[in-house]
Amino acid sequence: MSTTLILIIIATILVLMIIVIYNRLVKLRNNRENAFADIDVQLKQRHDLIPQLVDAVKGYMKHEREVLTEITNARSKAMSATSINDRIDAENQLSGALAGLRVAVEAYPDLKASQNFMNLQDEISDVENKLAASRRYFNSATKELNNAIQVFPAVLFAGMFGFKRQPMFELSAEQRASHEKAPEIKF
Repeated sequence: MSTTLILIIIATILVLMIIVIYNRLVKLRNNRENAFADIDVQLKQRHDLIPQLVDAVKGYMKHEREVLTEITNARSKAMSATSINDRIDAENQLSGALAGLRVAVEAYPDLKASQNFMNLQDEISDVENKLAASRRYFNSATKELNNAIQVFPAVLFAGMFGFKRQPMFELSAEQRASHEKAPEIKF
């Protein structure tokens, strides 16, 4: 076997390996984007419910305008964010604003008893649960892509093809702090 033939075989194997790595990374990136599209559906539903919730609460919460304004502003920012990473940040801010609303609502027993408000709360709870499941799937797809980018031999070519580590859809620092705090039980 001549040296030229050996070099051609090695070059062919190398090219095939690069093609396989590139195609795998593209599939994983597309899987991540598809996972975010699932989140997007839930976020759209959440964004549609928020104005209804705010309207239901407005009559009761005359002194809580800043909470309602924060939710409205966070919703607008979330709806106008364009990149996946900007959307993640904006949605974390919106989640924090909604948590602030839940705390403020505790001071209004008549509001908590309102059937309209209760129905909206149930719908938002349902959307939040679906959103949590979609986020878990998105984070799994992101982890799989990040792992594929960082392992050998893909790490040699990933940067060259424009693939880089992607962020997870995680809780913000304030959300994490509120989730770590033990719930208050009042009788």
